[in-house]
Amino acid sequence: MADTVGARAAPVDTRLVHAHGVAAIVMLAIAVTFGIVISLQFFAPDLVGGRPWLSWGRLRYAHTQGIMLGWLGNAFLAFLYHAVPVLTGRPVTSPRLGVWLFGLWNFAVMVPGWLLVLAGVSQPLEWAEFPPVVDAFVVLALALAAVQFLPPFFRRGLEHLYVSSWYVIGALVFTLLAYPMGNVVPDAVPGAAGAAFSGLWIHDAVGLFVTPLVLAILYFVIPAASGRPIYSHFLSMVGFWGLFFLYPLNGTHHYVYSVIPMAAQAGAVAASALLGLDVIIVVANLLLSLRGSGWIPRDIGLRFVATSVVFYLVVSLQGSLQAQMAINQAVHFTDWVIGHSHLAMLGFATFGAIGGLVHAWQRIAWARYNARMFEWAYGLLVLGVTIMVVDLTAAGLVQAGRWQDATPWIDSVRASQPYWIVRTLSAVPLAAGFIALLLGMTTGPRGGGLETIADGRGEAGPLPRVRPRAELAGERA
Repeated sequence: MADTVGARAAPVDTRLVHAHGVAAIVMLAIAVTFGIVISLQFFAPDLVGGRPWLSWGRLRYAHTQGIMLGWLGNAFLAFLYHAVPVLTGRPVTSPRLGVWLFGLWNFAVMVPGWLLVLAGVSQPLEWAEFPPVVDAFVVLALALAAVQFLPPFFRRGLEHLYVSSWYVIGALVFTLLAYPMGNVVPDAVPGAAGAAFSGLWIHDAVGLFVTPLVLAILYFVIPAASGRPIYSHFLSMVGFWGLFFLYPLNGTHHYVYSVIPMAAQAGAVAASALLGLDVIIVVANLLLSLRGSGWIPRDIGLRFVATSVVFYLVVSLQGSLQAQMAINQAVHFTDWVIGHSHLAMLGFATFGAIGGLVHAWQRIAWARYNARMFEWAYGLLVLGVTIMVVDLTAAGLVQAGRWQDATPWIDSVRASQPYWIVRTLSAVPLAAGFIALLLGMTTGPRGGGLETIADGRGEAGPLPRVRPRAELAGERA
């Protein structure tokens, strides 16, 4: 069941693309359900009737790990099984290894991780809530992913890597190194030093795992779906090295005005500002690469990706601003930060992951594809993310104002309740959008995605070609 998606690309194992795609949607549905129950408890604290396994803290752990590892992790793996053969002209290391990796990621990491966290067995570290026994399987799975996806790049040669390949390699290598640091070291190092390590992982999880793989999708799908090369290979390399140099430095901005040495805090604030400049370079390059695709691209995968680019700019500039000490002093601990994190993971990352998943799904000859449901998914998700982020940002400003005026804490809680209700209501279009996404992948005619490509919807030229490696950049050289 493997189809060739490019003239010089190796066959893609579409079974593994499909398996991880379905697993991603299932994990997403579960994680979003956890999030909805959490949001309800803000204004209905007795909703779960004192059941410990449905308490706010346990569900939050399950929600965050479910989004990052369950939903995004599976979506990234699905995309890699499509993209790596296209980028390298060689198949992944082993289909059998792929089966083991699928089972390990979902049935040795996600299922037991969720069960243990809901049973009260966890570690109180942000983005590292699964207990150490699960961490061991995560590290093993990351090592197997490196073995599965990295050798094709090395066998082809590193002298003409396309930018998407750089991001894939960087993400797989640095996440394998950073995960043990963020999940093991903070427990072994006491006090503020342990918190500093945890802060590094908070941003390494987003900056060295999620962001590089989303950017790999963006740099892959834009030229593949539009038929045009990336605007500047030079700018793409500036963005790549800026990301991997600066992102590990800014984790301490989570602890501004803490007991961590001020030099480390100032360095993190400066790195955050410089990272904003790096993101402007990346986004400018990507938007210039989208020229000719229209404000709202007709190709649905490209549309998700283009929206992800916009979200990336907004969330990154927001992060650079809120890291500055004067702003941080006001908005830290408010719902502003929650809005920021949801814009990152539910906006930028999720839209990019959906774009990559849909792009790969269109090229599976035997997969069901419902174009109308994907259209509905896009509109509903844009609406839901916009409502949630605007609402939480406004709530954060209200809370910051109350706290700066030294009003009683309970007054800020009362003032926040209308915003918390709206946040829960934003789950209606979000949940409907994710259901539409599921229906888009499971209903409709088999091979409907290939028909969409053949019809040229949103394509600048004939495509079922996906030009691999450095060809696209080479055209501009």
